[in-house]
Amino acid sequence: MTEKLVEIKDLEISFGEGKKKFVAVKNANFFINKGETFSLVGESGSGKTTIGRAIIGLNDTSAGEIIYDGQKINGKLSNEQRKDVIRKIQMIFQDPAASLNDRATVDYIISEGLHNFKLYDNEEDRRNKVKDMINQVGLLEEHLTRYPHEFSGGQRQRIGIARALIMEPELVIADEPISALDVSVRAQVLNLLKKLQAELGLTYLFIAHDLSVVRFISDRIAVIYKGVIVEVAETEELFRNPIHPYTRSLLSAVPIPDPLLERDKELVVYDPDQHDYSTSKPYMAELRPGHFVWGNDAELANYRKA
Repeated sequence: MTEKLVEIKDLEISFGEGKKKFVAVKNANFFINKGETFSLVGESGSGKTTIGRAIIGLNDTSAGEIIYDGQKINGKLSNEQRKDVIRKIQMIFQDPAASLNDRATVDYIISEGLHNFKLYDNEEDRRNKVKDMINQVGLLEEHLTRYPHEFSGGQRQRIGIARALIMEPELVIADEPISALDVSVRAQVLNLLKKLQAELGLTYLFIAHDLSVVRFISDRIAVIYKGVIVEVAETEELFRNPIHPYTRSLLSAVPIPDPLLERDKELVVYDPDQHDYSTSKPYMAELRPGHFVWGNDAELANYRKA
């Protein structure tokens, strides 16, 4: 039996109050099993990063629950509980240039978490942990005395990965970790993430807008549209049998390597007005084992027939 590490139940995340209130995420429901890569996919502004930041405690939630290892972690937590969450859940940020302190050496950047949480016995132990981690992400010991601006984008992202993994986390939230990198470097970073997952027994929440990337790295995928998760399924099941019209639209936009097929392919344009939720409200339903889709009774009946 797979064991759930994270459960998101009826999550709502909003910003502002009164007339200025903006609901960025609503009715989010999904779970992440231990040891898997769960991907959250959608276009820019759909709420992917907002959910990731809420899990780690950077965004407040306005309704619902975030359960981590059986314990609710959104809302009021004691200092001890909050520290425990921060150590066990780490984040790799989208832009490696903006997320690293340019005035700090690589050694200091990677060691900061060790210092804050006192995760080493003595100076020699700290140095050994940092050296081991820098080697694991494919960089060299002599890089530790340098500064982030001396590195390429791919190398900077490796430093960001080392900074997260030195904390020995259980869950890593990778927020579009390759979107700011050159195409030639993306595969290297993805392969590194897969290798580290296998070696360290990590669980990933992988946030992306590119379905062709998540197909390579994911066990299961959730598709999100304007703050609502519309479909969740195992990776190959989602690619073979996309059910929600928005998922079909996203998949039709994935480029095909063959120029003749690419030229003749038919794009599916998603029209949100096709849904009428004025009388019958939508909900998340399991249409096939492990395949969940958002819709009202009439839509779900049609999806089952298709």
